Amino acid sequence: MSLKTIAVCNESELRDGQMKQVDFEGEGKVVLYRLNDKVHATSAFCTHYGAPLAKGVLTADGRVLCPWHGACFRICTGDIEDAPAPAAIHSFKAEIADGKINVTADPSQTLKNNMSRTPKLSIGATGVGKGVVIVGGGSATFHAIESLREHGYSGNITVLSKETHPPIDRTKLSKALITDPSKIEWRTAADLKIKYGTTLRTGVTVTSVDTSSKQVIFDGGKESISYETLILAMGGTPRRLPVDGSDLENVYTFRSIEDSKRVDAAAQEGKRMVVIGSSFISMELVVAVAGRQLASIDVIGMQEYPFQSILGKEVGRGLQKYHESRGVKFHMTSQVEKIVASESNPLLAAGVVVNGQTLLADFVVMGVGVAPATEFLKQSGFQLEKDGGVKVDEYLKVQGHDNVYAIGDIAWYPEKRTGESRRIEHWNVAGNHGRAVGKTIAGDPQPFVKVPVFWSAQGQQLRYCGLGAGYDDIIIHGNPDEMKFVAYYVNRGQVVAVASMQNDPVVSKAAELLRLGLMPAPTELREGKSLLDIDISTASTKARVDSV
Repeated sequence: MSLKTIAVCNESELRDGQMKQVDFEGEGKVVLYRLNDKVHATSAFCTHYGAPLAKGVLTADGRVLCPWHGACFRICTGDIEDAPAPAAIHSFKAEIADGKINVTADPSQTLKNNMSRTPKLSIGATGVGKGVVIVGGGSATFHAIESLREHGYSGNITVLSKETHPPIDRTKLSKALITDPSKIEWRTAADLKIKYGTTLRTGVTVTSVDTSSKQVIFDGGKESISYETLILAMGGTPRRLPVDGSDLENVYTFRSIEDSKRVDAAAQEGKRMVVIGSSFISMELVVAVAGRQLASIDVIGMQEYPFQSILGKEVGRGLQKYHESRGVKFHMTSQVEKIVASESNPLLAAGVVVNGQTLLADFVVMGVGVAPATEFLKQSGFQLEKDGGVKVDEYLKVQGHDNVYAIGDIAWYPEKRTGESRRIEHWNVAGNHGRAVGKTIAGDPQPFVKVPVFWSAQGQQLRYCGLGAGYDDIIIHGNPDEMKFVAYYVNRGQVVAVASMQNDPVVSKAAELLRLGLMPAPTELREGKSLLDIDISTASTKARVDSV
């Protein structure tokens, strides 16, 4: 490693609470941060999708949030604070001398193609057997492995996954119809084994857990593995509507690589697609195939507008107008009566009957939600919630079982602000669950207190943070019809969630204001107050920020 010290800017160009991207020898980029009289420096790009961190949000307690998807880093070390960041960023020495800010760095670590810092991992003598066993192979699992090793856990880690590949960036399936898992793997199986000391068992179906003997039984009882600590992270199973024809061969649900392959193969020029459900997975698939010159795309929804229960009527109407401008036909406030088979091939669907009308289809996609994939727990002595979820405490530990945790889509956890139990099917929530549990198991108990964040590709990028379920009022700045707005969701006189399009980094700022308990009152927002004008980064705010 060859270090260089370069004066990157004048001290006067960086005031308290500010951050600034500067050049560093040739094509290198560095972000400077100033907190009071202390200057920090890191590499310039988020390790998730490469967003410029200087366009994000800085807080007085030393966090920088990506402007896009909620990833967060510690500016003094580059360590990951929040998912979905898959790797830490580089941190560099920065100091003030003779009116200049000097940064000392290896120039190669300032390049965008080298934005991720090699993690410092704790790995002991590995082998299958006792240690941590994780059931599931998604976001929660990946981040749990990362967190366990980052925070000093050196014991065995074994993953039992139904899927046939390592953990992937599943969000790209519905947004881009990726069909090759190797293109979106977070880590290869070899890296998990060699660098992370993790034994990955793929294509495995867990059938029961014996908590008295601390064993997980799989593949129909043919095999079992002992554990000291068990993490349940099975995710969800796509639902199918209980209507005639729902099991026909070309009626697809959507969650896995195999599902993506099926839809990708079916969505060819001249074909007719019917989508049942008008929320995020369904509408992301509509965006993904809209440029393929399909003969028709019909969307069936139960509410007046798509996304209505989450985003409200006005935002839903604006998004519907966008999709209609691209040729999508909506059949809202409707329910599917049945799916009819083809006369020439009774194994295939030929249409969907809704409101007495048959919508012709070459293939059908059901995007009607998921159920917690917890079937095997019913026979294993676990008490499940009505929807099949698993109730956990603030440390995501399953009540009544020794050293068993449940994370991700299956977990009912106590929400920090209200204490009410929530089960949330967000990618970021699952990732941050994994990070929290990894830290706890490694010896530093970490209650789960993160603000949920999600995003969706809907022509423009939709960002959302918070817990807006049950909102009773919405305040909108901007125009959803132009897909440029900020929407504030209010419940009992408090803003509980924020959504935006083309207003970055408003949602990242909102997530921090929700975390810190500093979100403005609805009356202030109605008067035009902007979240981006609220100071949470200068020395004068540090006491309030640190008190959280």
